[in-house]
Amino acid sequence: SDIVTDLMYGNKVLSSFTDQDGLWEGCSRDQLAAAKRKVIVDKLKVMKDEHSLWQLGKRILYFILVIIGQYLLFKLTTWLFNKLKVRIQRLKDTKLKPISIQEYELLDTQKQVNLLVFLANLLRYAVMLLQLILTVPLLFSIFPQTKDLAYKLFSYIWDPIKSIFLGIVEYVPNLFTIFVIWLAVKYLVRLVHYLASEIQSERLKISGFYADWAMPTFHIVRFLLYAFMIAMIYPYLPGSKSGVFQGISVFVGLIVSLGSSTVIGNIIAGLVITYMRPFKLGDRIKLNDTTGNVIEKTPLVTRIRTPKNEVVTIPNSFIMSSHTVNFSQSARDYGLIIHSEVSVGYDIPWRKTHQLLVEAALNTPGVVDDPRPFILETSLQDYYPVYQVNAYIKDANQLAQVYSDLHQNIQDRFNEEGIEIMSPHYIATRDGSATTIPKDDLRPKK
Repeated sequence: SDIVTDLMYGNKVLSSFTDQDGLWEGCSRDQLAAAKRKVIVDKLKVMKDEHSLWQLGKRILYFILVIIGQYLLFKLTTWLFNKLKVRIQRLKDTKLKPISIQEYELLDTQKQVNLLVFLANLLRYAVMLLQLILTVPLLFSIFPQTKDLAYKLFSYIWDPIKSIFLGIVEYVPNLFTIFVIWLAVKYLVRLVHYLASEIQSERLKISGFYADWAMPTFHIVRFLLYAFMIAMIYPYLPGSKSGVFQGISVFVGLIVSLGSSTVIGNIIAGLVITYMRPFKLGDRIKLNDTTGNVIEKTPLVTRIRTPKNEVVTIPNSFIMSSHTVNFSQSARDYGLIIHSEVSVGYDIPWRKTHQLLVEAALNTPGVVDDPRPFILETSLQDYYPVYQVNAYIKDANQLAQVYSDLHQNIQDRFNEEGIEIMSPHYIATRDGSATTIPKDDLRPKK
């Protein structure tokens, strides 16, 4: 017409071109319509060829070949993993050795074989799944009608992989920052551990800081450094700004705070006990009615082994609220004084009694001569005076044995001198009854 040039197929108008359209393309509207007609005709020829029976047959053949190839890949994968399983079974008698932690056998060779076979099966299924993921889009891409679906399926696979890869690449600077923070804290902890070891071995001495404080202080400083490291790293962790991550953190903190009041109390008490230094490992102590040696100190409890080999576990908070007697510290620093009371009749000169008690103490293994044992007269009863023998020992761990030996020596010395020990009570008046001195002294003759 005078206004437009129509491109038609039969009675249907496919496209219309105006003079302005031709102006934009730098030609007349008839030339533009002729050029577009050629493009459409060429495209129709291509589409006709694509949808011909020959092309359809080729696509069906490709489809069948892909299915056959996938089937053969499945068979090959199964065969390879069967070979791998046989090789794993052979490792049981060749290269595999039991995995043990101290004396506990964590994994014997058969369990290791079972674990490796299980991992091989997982790898097999992963490989087969990957093959399917690649094959299904390939099958859909063979036919033009399903080509768009193939691209969509492939995007379902590629988009997550692409986002993960890009996320890893973008996270590299944060990862480097985390690595630098971790490296700095690691070497700082090593420095603190070195200083603590030097103080503990007393090669490095700090005024007012005891050697047994070194390792507990190191553990506290290490905990604080790691806590500081986590606080610094937290903003750089992936997902740290998400609401779910923050909600979980708040929930865990709430659970810990509600359920750890007693635990925190014991930990604080353990720290206070450490710096109060009421006892050390190996000390013989008395805690209320419990007497024994300290065999373990932990942040929560202290364990004591009694002379009867009973292990008593005591919470640190209980120790803080109780009084503690340390026999070993007194024995190390001043000499621990052991004492025992003896009563004899008024007819025995007190100087003689003093002499016998001192001799009995000095003959007791574990009793030292300097300072020398001494005697106290604690009371004058109706029928007898009471003498208290006091002696120094340096090893509090032998306390029970020293007391036993002392009592035996006291009896021996008094029996040798023919002096009765008035415990239990005896009246000094004689009416012909036998004395309490043993008639047969069964000690070996010197």
